[in-house]
Amino acid sequence: MKKVKIILNPSSGRQIIQRRIDAICKQLIDDGYTVSKFLTKEKNDAMYETIKCCSEDWDLIVACGGDGTVNEVAKGIVLGGRKIPVAILAAGTVNDFANYLDLPRTSGEFYEMIKNGNTLDVDLGRIKDEYFVNVAASGLLTNVGYQVLPETKAILGRMAYYIEGIKEIPKQKFKPISVKFESKEYTSTEDMLLFLISNSSSIGGFKKLAPKANVSDGLLDSIIIKKCDVQDLMSIFINIFSGEHIHHPSVEYFKTEKITIYTEDDVPIDIDGEYGGKLPATFEVVPNSFRILVR
Repeated sequence: MKKVKIILNPSSGRQIIQRRIDAICKQLIDDGYTVSKFLTKEKNDAMYETIKCCSEDWDLIVACGGDGTVNEVAKGIVLGGRKIPVAILAAGTVNDFANYLDLPRTSGEFYEMIKNGNTLDVDLGRIKDEYFVNVAASGLLTNVGYQVLPETKAILGRMAYYIEGIKEIPKQKFKPISVKFESKEYTSTEDMLLFLISNSSSIGGFKKLAPKANVSDGLLDSIIIKKCDVQDLMSIFINIFSGEHIHHPSVEYFKTEKITIYTEDDVPIDIDGEYGGKLPATFEVVPNSFRILVR
């Protein structure tokens, strides 16, 4: 008999996700599974519950929430020291990682994925003591994710991020940041507007922002948008939809196992949509450290 722990962020996805979870629980219980549900209340609750699961005899964790919830579960798996398979049920405002992997959203398809038991070992990124499933970023508008209040996310969904982004643009005025990048593949000091260190190709709802990314290649994809005028910046963002932005002269794009980024400015880091400290920092890949269920 398999034991399944469901870790649910109740502020993600509202009533429709609650009904979906209830349907999945019923299917699992009817099929002889033992199921327990844990509802998060505060930051890091999902991480601590995952660490606890690693020391007990749970066979599977279902992570239900946005990228932030999946991030906490992934960190808990690493810290707990047991690579329990994780089934990700996307329920938050932003679900880039689940979207990239085309994970099922309906209760029936999700149950079938659990029954089939197909798994994939994927990479994680690490910054000091923090981990990221999808992306770490800094620069223009990267503080929007953790400035949006949870209740606003629940009511407005993805629109909450767009509204907050519009509010932030006049404050930031596209001010470049002087940054030094050091890696085996690329070392340079640049006036940059934005950098992204990504595990998957989908970031912020843009499916081809890191078009060559692969979650299991043992590498992180680095995107640097250098100082440029507004016209060039608009051209870059328009081409993000096709993935052609990486060929723009103001964009650097490369894969790496490890990169260190220095600056003397006060620059925060966004990790999977949450505040993750400040620069300077070293970003490195942790290969095949997170096992997930896939179709």
